[in-house]
Amino acid sequence: MKFSDFNFEPELMEGLSSMNFEKPTPIQELSIPIISAGKDIIGCAQTGTGKTAAFLLPVINKIIKEHKHVVNTLIIVPTRELAVQIDEAMQGFGYFTPVTAIAIFGGKDGISFEQEKKALTQGANIIIATPGRLIAHLNMGYVKFDSIEHLILDEADRMLDMGFSDDLNKIISFLPKQRQTIMFSATMAPKIRELAKKILNNPEQVNIAVSKPAAGVLQGAYLVYNTQKMALLKSLLTGKNLSSILIFSSTKDKVKELERDLLRSKFNIAAIHSDLEQDQRTEVLRQFKNKNIQMLVATDVLSRGIDIDSIGLVINYDVPRDAEDYIHRVGRTARAETTGVALTLINPEDMRKFKSIEDLIGDEIKKLPLPPQLGEGPAYEPNKKFERPQGRGGKPAFRKKR
Repeated sequence: MKFSDFNFEPELMEGLSSMNFEKPTPIQELSIPIISAGKDIIGCAQTGTGKTAAFLLPVINKIIKEHKHVVNTLIIVPTRELAVQIDEAMQGFGYFTPVTAIAIFGGKDGISFEQEKKALTQGANIIIATPGRLIAHLNMGYVKFDSIEHLILDEADRMLDMGFSDDLNKIISFLPKQRQTIMFSATMAPKIRELAKKILNNPEQVNIAVSKPAAGVLQGAYLVYNTQKMALLKSLLTGKNLSSILIFSSTKDKVKELERDLLRSKFNIAAIHSDLEQDQRTEVLRQFKNKNIQMLVATDVLSRGIDIDSIGLVINYDVPRDAEDYIHRVGRTARAETTGVALTLINPEDMRKFKSIEDLIGDEIKKLPLPPQLGEGPAYEPNKKFERPQGRGGKPAFRKKR
């Protein structure tokens, strides 16, 4: 199947052609006809399968046909990074069309707030917003969403995990009851099904490879003590002739520490975390996207909010807290049917968490040998509970809880 089979308007097809979009991904092939037909849909698909185009393209096509300069579509997302990502995709797809869009999210200056207000009141066709920032505008009383035809919730599971349930309900109360609702989620947890029952009307359901890393991801793991982790990381990074490498750590403090240590070792690396101002985060992402920065270290704020081609290697310096986050982290590589490598560093404390990841994906991830100069690592014993012993420093040791 080709995108030309969807009978999109010529100006939309011109945008797709300029971006070298020829063949739809499975989620696009299944979802676009349903959305084009005006039906509600709940789509469940992993990161990197092309969900953004799946919901943007049919909506843009309909707006072109209607020729109305009103707010037509509201897209709600959990993070500013995802809002920017969708806005950038919109700019590409809609370049040759009259369709207008704006991304609305916090962390910007007063001038940006006024620009958002103008777009909301004068009719940008597509609004891409994080819940908190949008509610700030709604509370001012000037936002009218009477013309909304499409409500899109992207990464709905993440929004609920982040505690946005009440915010979503408030936003939805401002929308017409007669509308098309499109919801995409990486998981089908019970809370997602409950939300779907509440806001969708007889939805079609599309499921693509739920809770599985993309087929092109070569996965591996190393069993390490904490004192071996940095040496192993440097060993894995040294001499890598890859244009883009993404490293995930569990906290912003660890991210800062990793950036400092790797910069001292002359790696071309930058960090992104919540302490950076929005313009700083945007600039770091721009530099990484343009291949000026080879390596980026980040917390999970990026795991669903970055869309950069050719990330050849993802390293989980820490095992993610939630098994689902592993899917999203490794989903940053092997996007759109390409290939990539995802490596995870597992200390004894994180073995149980890593076992839950293996249980979720239904497969055992290969444990790789440490470089000889690092010595032996711990055995893989995920059923043990460990605590760090108190006392003087030295070689790391753990004991089993009684």
